[in-house]
Amino acid sequence: MKTRTCFKQLPSFNLQEMLIVLAIIGILLLIALPNLMPLITRAKSVEAQTQLKAISNAQTTYRYMYSRFSTDFNELDFQPPKTVKEGGTANYSYQIVEATANGFKARAEAVTDFDGDGTLNVWE
Repeated sequence: MKTRTCFKQLPSFNLQEMLIVLAIIGILLLIALPNLMPLITRAKSVEAQTQLKAISNAQTTYRYMYSRFSTDFNELDFQPPKTVKEGGTANYSYQIVEATANGFKARAEAVTDFDGDGTLNVWE
């Protein structure tokens, strides 16, 4: 005695339909991505602005205590975050370029070219 198995057909997508949908999504991404790059760059630059503000606050506190600005992050009790290239999450590397009794200059330099124009973003 043979038993017959009856397969119930479920509604689904076939391979061609899936490939067409993926192709449409890819085309939409190619159209939208160039328009989103300035927004991505601007969002990443907020990191540099925030860290430079923290350095400025630390320098102000240090100046109140020692009547001068510092060139060393350790004196400021400021630890720059590890960059993406060092295994961290920061998109910028930070340094104090100069410090005198009257002022200081700190710099944040991007570790990669976010917008693809060939120059790294630099904030001071």
